[in-house]
Amino acid sequence: MSISAYKRTIRESESPRQIEARVFARITGAMREHQQDWAASSEKLARLAVLSGGLRDAVVQNRRLWERLRGDLASDSNALPQALRANLLSISLWVDRTCGSVLGGGPGLPALIDVNQNILAGLSAARPAPTAVDQDGAQSYSQTL
Repeated sequence: MSISAYKRTIRESESPRQIEARVFARITGAMREHQQDWAASSEKLARLAVLSGGLRDAVVQNRRLWERLRGDLASDSNALPQALRANLLSISLWVDRTCGSVLGGGPGLPALIDVNQNILAGLSAARPAPTAVDQDGAQSYSQTL
């Protein structure tokens, strides 16, 4: 079976929720791969080196994922309850700002990972992990999920 046929089979057999969960898991895992190096790099120059080592791609993919979700959430055809849509839209805006901070060598990577893990838990119908405090001392955004 060719790769394209395999991908088509996956798309046809997975629900949209399963596809979203798979994408969140892949992107979150890619960010987690760099989390320890990021935490050990307190200076901006060292963090920029971690970004160039692969973290930048993961954060950019995360930003794009949330941009697409924002577009879907803003659509009149979205079937989610209005309050949930509003909360997720707010989170998507926060994710966008925080991705920008991380891409500039600033704080926020642990919080981005925490938010994604909580969304992934919701998509997987699992219980979310307890709210974490990121290494910059700010409580993560996951408590609103």
